[in-house]
Amino acid sequence: MMKFKSQLLLGILLLGICGISIAQLPPVFTKEGTTGRSTVLKRTFLTPTRIVSIYDNQSGKQILNAENILKPGIGQADLNPGKYLTLISDQVSKPGIILDFGKEIQGGIEIVTSINNPNPAARVRIRFGESVSETMSDAGEDGATNDHAMRDFIVTLPWLGRLEVGNSGFRFASIQLVDPNIKLEIKEVSAIFTYRDIPYLGSFQCNDERLNQIWMTGAYTVHLNMQDYLWDGIKRDRLVWVGDLHPEVMTVNTVFGYNEVVPKSLDLIRDITPLPGWMNGISSYSMWWIIIHKDWYKYQGNLEYLKEQKSYLFELLKMLSTKIDVSGKEILEGTRFLDWPSSENPQAIHVGLQSMMVMIFQAGAELSAILGDQEMVKFCNTTVSTLKKYVPSANNSKQAAALLALSGLVPAEKANQEILSKDGAHKMSTFYGYYMLNARAQAGDYQGAIDNIREYWGSMLDLGATTFWEDFDIDWMKNAGRIDELPSKDKVDIHRTYGGYCYKELRHSFCHGWASGPTSWLSQYVLGVQVVEPGCKVLRIEPHLGDLQWVEGSFPTPFGVVKIRHDKRPDGRIKSKVDAPKGVKIIK
Repeated sequence: MMKFKSQLLLGILLLGICGISIAQLPPVFTKEGTTGRSTVLKRTFLTPTRIVSIYDNQSGKQILNAENILKPGIGQADLNPGKYLTLISDQVSKPGIILDFGKEIQGGIEIVTSINNPNPAARVRIRFGESVSETMSDAGEDGATNDHAMRDFIVTLPWLGRLEVGNSGFRFASIQLVDPNIKLEIKEVSAIFTYRDIPYLGSFQCNDERLNQIWMTGAYTVHLNMQDYLWDGIKRDRLVWVGDLHPEVMTVNTVFGYNEVVPKSLDLIRDITPLPGWMNGISSYSMWWIIIHKDWYKYQGNLEYLKEQKSYLFELLKMLSTKIDVSGKEILEGTRFLDWPSSENPQAIHVGLQSMMVMIFQAGAELSAILGDQEMVKFCNTTVSTLKKYVPSANNSKQAAALLALSGLVPAEKANQEILSKDGAHKMSTFYGYYMLNARAQAGDYQGAIDNIREYWGSMLDLGATTFWEDFDIDWMKNAGRIDELPSKDKVDIHRTYGGYCYKELRHSFCHGWASGPTSWLSQYVLGVQVVEPGCKVLRIEPHLGDLQWVEGSFPTPFGVVKIRHDKRPDGRIKSKVDAPKGVKIIK
């Protein structure tokens, strides 16, 4: 303590000599606080779970003691010699190792070197990968990039020290010597997992383990993207794409309850998009902003926060109303977009935008009533009536059919029978698959939706996924190799081969929050939690088990967690048990 006081007095004395007072220092240096950015993110260090592969052209002479790198580290270099991972290069070959950390994470890597190294120790090339194949690629090769996050770079390791480097989404990491005639000892390698340390308040369990894994994988996918802002992807698309946020926000509502990352992200995109601009340059994304606010208020019930949106919300609705012609047809300009798989079908995009216009003015009427503006309620309802005069054809698009059903422009039963129920998981997409599931539920086809979830999202798990992908086509399953295995000539390298538009081949994100739809869907329709009054003051519990025998789980509300259990009796009837906190009324 005396030493600390002496150092403090010395610091004050030096400030005085320099003619600077403590009061003149920037707030970042004062005891009271800081004006710098802050973060709620936590870091955890993960040990590799296995060695996927080694690059050793001399059959065990260039890589020694590889198995020792799987021992948990402490993050500290020391003077003790030991049998550490050793890489030895020559004039021709540069040895390396590929490590598996067991699951997709957001973060970087820590490397600790030993005393038996030159100073500095060596240069190494680090390549992160969401698949094994990606760790074996060069930037610029087959779509591999450093876009948004560096995943392929060279660093210099210290002698007898520790280096932390990297900030990306990955499961696998390759570490390879860069220079010839180098011997490098590595004492430890750990992944630095950066995440929000928040509880999973929502849960889902049933007698089908495949559905359980799908629910949790969707929840984990969104959790990884809940960084300082709510991102679309943790490797690529580390941006606030507000349209893509809707499935993510529904997963947050279902799994985590209230979290500040949602309003923080919604406010960011609002504040950087002055009207008449479109959010992210896409007209439908400004419309998704309205729908997200409707659902966020529905689940969280924060009226004060909704009031903060009133001015922008009403101006946006008025602007959108000018994008309708006399026949009731939408005439939106800007980038016209639903999702990537539908982007080459202009008719489907038009149908989707027409449906979304109906949906956002329906939402606008609802929010205007809550905000006490009856003139705006009337304006929105009149606009809905105008839009409903024009009902376009879905053009055999599942995306378009889903939105037609959800908007009420076409009966859900008709959309399901003619389009959504056809061809199983074919023509589904990771983003709009959520709306396809919702439309099938609205049509009463719960079993069909459950089957889609098992086949479509379950197939990604079959290929080794621990998070859900930016895009997926069920046809990719044909002779496909797993993403957690070395590519082989007799199997299709799914990451290097597939993907389109902005996510060709290895640029493809394998952790995309918009693909989490089954998580909220299973809780809403199978566990049966329907929010009736804002803030979850009233919940309707209406389970649809399909071919399941039982389901149980929990659901977060502003009042606490609701616990639910449903069992199917021999006669097919459902026996339910619901335990709700005070302040939540349950109706059946």
